[in-house]
Amino acid sequence: MKSSRNRSDLSNGPLAGYRVLDLGSTVAGPFCARLLADFGAEVVKVEDLAGDPLRNLGETFRGKSLYATTLLRNKRIISINLRSKDGQDIVRRLVSHFDIVVENFRPGMLEKWGLGYEDLRKVRPDLIMTRISGFGQTGPMSQRPGYGVIGEAMSGLREMIGDPDRPPSRVGLPLTDYITAMYAAFGTAMAVIARESTGEGQCVDAALYEAAFSLMEASVPAFEKTGKLPRRAGARLPNSAPNSLYPTRDGKFIHIAALADQVYRRLCKAMGRPELGADPRFAEQATRARHVEEIDAIVEAWTRSHDLDQVEAILDAEDVPASRIFTMEDIFASKHYRFREMILDVPDEDLGSVKLPGIVPKLSRTPGQVRWSGHRNGQDSQAILREYLNLDDAEIERLLSTGAVGADVLEAMA
Repeated sequence: MKSSRNRSDLSNGPLAGYRVLDLGSTVAGPFCARLLADFGAEVVKVEDLAGDPLRNLGETFRGKSLYATTLLRNKRIISINLRSKDGQDIVRRLVSHFDIVVENFRPGMLEKWGLGYEDLRKVRPDLIMTRISGFGQTGPMSQRPGYGVIGEAMSGLREMIGDPDRPPSRVGLPLTDYITAMYAAFGTAMAVIARESTGEGQCVDAALYEAAFSLMEASVPAFEKTGKLPRRAGARLPNSAPNSLYPTRDGKFIHIAALADQVYRRLCKAMGRPELGADPRFAEQATRARHVEEIDAIVEAWTRSHDLDQVEAILDAEDVPASRIFTMEDIFASKHYRFREMILDVPDEDLGSVKLPGIVPKLSRTPGQVRWSGHRNGQDSQAILREYLNLDDAEIERLLSTGAVGADVLEAMA
C-alpha cells in the first residue's frame, strides 16, 4: 500500500502527508507522536474514555490541563474504549488509513486485543509501528511494568544524578520518557526513509532503560578496561575542570564551563589572575582534573566577590562559557528565547491562547510549526469517524451509546 504523502508539497513540514495513529498515553508515546506532528504529520490520538493520565499531571487553568495543551498539540483526538470489541474494531479499520502507529503499552497488551504489530500489518502491510516500553518488546524483563524513572534507575543514569554524599536524586520531570520519545521519533523517521526505498514497513522497538543507558556510553569502556565505577559528582562534570556551579556575592549561582585549555586561560584573565594559566597545577586539562578542589576554590573565591550580573558581564566580555541558572521567569524575559521563537503564543479554543515551547530543531527549508494547542478528550471523535471510516450518524450514535466511543460534550452539541 502506498503512502498518502504528497511529495510535491512540503509547505507544512517534512512529514506532511504522513499519517500517525497515536495510541500512546502519559508522556513517552504522546511526546514521540507530538514531535512527528510538529513537523507536519497528520496525527490522530486515541484517548481512553476516562482521559489520558497526563491530563492530571501539572497545573490546570479554568479546568483545562496545561500539560495537555502542549503534549497533545497539533493532534486531533478521538476517544475510544480499547477494551471493547467495537473499539478494537475501530482501531483496526483506522489503521488502513495510517502510515505509522505509535504506542507505549506494556508488551503483549495490544496483542491480547488483536492490535499487535503482526495483527495490524495484515491491515496495512507497509505499516511502521513504533513501540515504547520499559524494557523492550523481548527479553526476560519485557513483561514488567516500567515507567521512565524505573528505566532510569536500571540504566545507571540515576546513579549519576545528585551530590556524592547523598542518595541518588532525580530531575523534577520525566527525563527518561522524553529521551526515549526522541529516540523513538528518530527511529520512526529512519523507518519512513527506509520505506521510501523498499516499500516495506517495520517495527521500531524503543526501551526506556536502553535510552537512558545510552547516555552512559563513556562509562562502558571505562568500566570494562579499568573497573572504575562512575559516581555522582554534584554540580561538577568529572575529569573536567573548572566546570561547576559557583556562588555569587548576592546569593545566586552561575555555572562556568572552562574545561578546554584556551578557555581556561580566558577565565584566568577574566578573574584578573592570568598567571594561573601557566601554573603547572592547572595549565592543562588533565592536571586541572587532578587539582579540581584547588581550582574550584580559586574560582569560587572570585565569584563570591561579585554580584551575579557583574560575573556574567565579565565572563561574557572574555568569551568564557557561563550562565546563571535560569528560572521560568528568566526564560520568559529572555530576548534570545523570544528571537528564536522558543516561546510561542498558540491559539486555544478554551483559553483564547496559551504559551507553549517552540519547535526543536530549526529546519531552514521545511520548518515545523504549532498549528493549535491540545484538544479536549473526544473533541474530534465524530468528525474522525465520518472522515476516515465514512460512518453515518446512526452508527456513530450506536458507538457512543454503547460506550465504545466517547465524544466531548461541546462536540456532541455541535
